[in-house]
Order: sequence, then C-alpha cells, then structure tokens
Amino acid sequence: MASSSLTDRGRPPAKAPALYARASATFDAKLAQTQALLRQAAALGADAVTQASSLGAEDVVITHLINALQLDIPIFVLETGALHTETLALLERTQAGSRAPVTLYRPETGAVMHFIRSHGQDAMYRSMALRKSCCGIRKLEPLARALAGKSAWITGLRREQSGARADMPLIDLSEVAAAGAGGANSAAGSAGAGGHRGSAGLTKFNPLAHWTWGDLWHYIAAHGVDYNPLHDRFYPSIGCAPCTRAISLGEDLRSGRWWWEQESAKECGLHAKPDTPTAPRQKALP
Repeated sequence: MASSSLTDRGRPPAKAPALYARASATFDAKLAQTQALLRQAAALGADAVTQASSLGAEDVVITHLINALQLDIPIFVLETGALHTETLALLERTQAGSRAPVTLYRPETGAVMHFIRSHGQDAMYRSMALRKSCCGIRKLEPLARALAGKSAWITGLRREQSGARADMPLIDLSEVAAAGAGGANSAAGSAGAGGHRGSAGLTKFNPLAHWTWGDLWHYIAAHGVDYNPLHDRFYPSIGCAPCTRAISLGEDLRSGRWWWEQESAKECGLHAKPDTPTAPRQKALP
C-alpha cells in the first residue's frame, strides 16, 4: 500500500498536483471544448440542468469552471452519511466559496436506520446484494430527488476511468433514447434497491470525458483549485468511507472502491448501464 508517512529523508511526501500534473499535448483544445460544453449546458437554464459532485478531482475542476465562467448551473452533493471527514470538510469549504449554489441531498433517515438494524453496520462486506441495497438507500434514492424535474445533468466521468467508459461521448443521450423507446422502466428495474433511476430520460453531459488524469491535476495546480486531501494519500477515487481505500503503486484508478468485489461489480448504480461489458481499467499511479 502506498504510504503517506514521511520519506526517508524526513520530508513529507509530494502532494497530488506535484505527482500527477502533466498536461497532454492537446490540453488547451480540450479545455476550450469543455468550456463550450458547459456553456451549452447552462443555456438549458438553471432549472433544467445541474452538476452532480462527489467532490473528487474531476468534480472540483468542473465546479471551478462553472464558477470561473459565471454559469448559472446549480450543484448538488449526495451526503450519504458515510463520507470521510476530509470530504465533509471540503464540502463545507465548497459551499462557502462557490458562486453557484451547492445543495445537499441526504438519504431518508428511517431507511438507513432500518437497513442498519436489519443487517448491521458492515452489511456491505457480506454480499453484493446488501452492498447494492446500501447504495440504493444512500445514493440512488437521493439522486432521484436531486434530478427530479431536470432534463440534463453534468458528471465528471472520464474515458480512461474504466474500459466500460472508454467510448463515453461528451453528450450522452442513451437515457433519453431508452426513455423514448419505453426502456425507462426496465432501466429503473436494473438500478438496484428501490428501483430508483433518477437519470432515466435525462441528457448527461460529460465535459471531462476526454481529459486525462494528468490534465485534471494540471488544471488544479494551475488554478489553485481546492481538492480533497485524500488524493495526497493515494485515493484517486473517493466514495463512502467504508467502501474506499487507498491504492498501491500500479493499481488502477478504481481499485480502492469495493475492493472485496469482482471488477465487474464496481458500480454503485449512479452511472451503471444494463449489460455494460467490463474491460481492464486505466492505471493511475506511475
């Protein structure tokens, strides 16, 4: 496991921007395209579009761009009740400093307590079904509320995050097409516990789809963007605390998420699609 302790020379380890900030040759063109895409999304109106933020590296870049461009795009965060203290601290700073409004959506307390009483605090480790039930309660049901009445949402998904996302378009209309073809109900049935599929029928903007991990950190470093300090401790993908760990050198970006499960299972349902093939994932650390 990668260590966050002092180096042999007594110096603290390098921060994430120093480790990863490497702009690709086409970064300027990517940035311009991303800015244009965010302006296109904003043109839909603040009541129609929203950014989903988990406060990871991708999301803080998008939020910074929304604020820098003075776009009227609201932001929401799923406060699952199980986030790291570092994530919660970043959330407070983001709310305090963001021009765009940041709204929190929390799970229903009664549903969380019933799940814990019935299955225990560590139920997610016992079976995939229980883990997905927990995700359904803590993430999918609040997501449905966050997206209610919207026609589009903005995510931080990138092509290099996984093989299943390798062909991701900048504007994903697959949920719109599925709803138009009468597939929304079947999508809801595959979403996990509770059948919540808040994104059914919505356009998904993926403005960082073509960005690399190095591009992200180049932007963060160049603009002094506030980020989750867990990234300094080798957490490239950050979710709920019980289901996230640091990764080791050479492991891929999402190895620290639900690490006890098979690779094909590593989705919570927010972005998973039915019958999505699994392929090798992008390695994050040199």
